[in-house]
Amino acid sequence: MKLDSVPVALTGVNPTISQPEIEESIQSHLATAIIEPVEDSPKKQEPALAVFATTFVTIFLAEIGDKTQLSTLLMSAESHSPWVVFLGSGAALITTSLLGVLLGSWVSKRFSPKTLDKSAGIMLLFISLTLFWDIFHG
Repeated sequence: MKLDSVPVALTGVNPTISQPEIEESIQSHLATAIIEPVEDSPKKQEPALAVFATTFVTIFLAEIGDKTQLSTLLMSAESHSPWVVFLGSGAALITTSLLGVLLGSWVSKRFSPKTLDKSAGIMLLFISLTLFWDIFHG
């Protein structure tokens, strides 16, 4: 850790001192001032069960009634082999989820969470605007 990159907080120094008194006050308080590094509080890692439950509920609700589920329903009805369709669609969903997790892990190592949040917001806004454009002009 580079010491010059850590923010510091001065304790024992009165921040309400007026301008003319600063020089005298600094001289007297310098001996009593304590320099403490200000640490960014690390984000606590959530328990694995909580992450699993949140992910399951989010993906489950997002997938209900979407085109993947409807395609699976139609393929199962047409093929008369529901278990084969189940295994195929399950393998496809697992593979796409694996790709998402691997890509997300790679991206998180290269960009800050703030940058990722802003990028995701901009992409969702762009998708929304494109859909509205298509509705009104399509």
